[in-house]
Amino acid sequence: MKLGLSTPIVMQHPGEFSPWEAGAGPDELALVAEAADKLGFHHLTCAEHTGIPASAAAVRGTVYWDPLATLSFLAARTRRIRLTTAVVVLPYHHPVALAKSYGTLDRLSGGRLILGVGVGSLTEEFELLGARWNDRGAAADRDIAKLRDAWGQPVVDGFAIEPHAPRTDLAVWVGGRTKRSLRRAVEFGTGWMPFGLSPDTIAEFLGSRQLPADFDIVLSPGAALDPLGDPDAARTRLGRLRDVGATIANCSVQASSAEHFCDQLEALQSIGESL
Repeated sequence: MKLGLSTPIVMQHPGEFSPWEAGAGPDELALVAEAADKLGFHHLTCAEHTGIPASAAAVRGTVYWDPLATLSFLAARTRRIRLTTAVVVLPYHHPVALAKSYGTLDRLSGGRLILGVGVGSLTEEFELLGARWNDRGAAADRDIAKLRDAWGQPVVDGFAIEPHAPRTDLAVWVGGRTKRSLRRAVEFGTGWMPFGLSPDTIAEFLGSRQLPADFDIVLSPGAALDPLGDPDAARTRLGRLRDVGATIANCSVQASSAEHFCDQLEALQSIGESL
């Protein structure tokens, strides 16, 4: 099981981020990304929200760095680690526009992009952006298929797309918390990245599906790990993910500063090697 990183700073969800992140910026973000890259972590993430209703701020938070800009910055500060949207909301974008913008990022990063996608759940944001809410699941199926067909192609529907991704084998991880999201991932993607589900529920969902070869199951251990302070608990929680089928763990760690975060990553990497 590989270890990836739910990037700090760029998404500050209430109750899940550390106080130091509130005042952090590009320097601290680069420090963490470079450390994760050198330690051999699988990926960094960045989520997508254009705006959060003020009435929902206490539940959802308000800090969501733009994924295309953020991952482009991180691409320039790293060399090996993969860059993952977790997730891009498909109804907010035309699939060919995604192939152009994120295909450019894939070229800039040397083919390190993983496109995590979802159907969205915030009706007010759909209204803000003029996106279609109804039938968004069926539309997402079509959009993923169109996106994968367009990926890395110099001509799409008679239009030249330059630059385009340097490859045609796009990795698509489908986010969600329903059996429908798993079905979508199996039929149209290359991996499933659920959230808000217990390990037992995930195991039940996975047991109902025949998974393709080389299909990724990307699971989170939930609350931030403390590899230095409680390595046994970190090892137990990661082992539970492995046991229910995770191929990749998407981790966060407790920290009091960016430097402490990097120390925690080094300890986490050692735990991962022992699993």
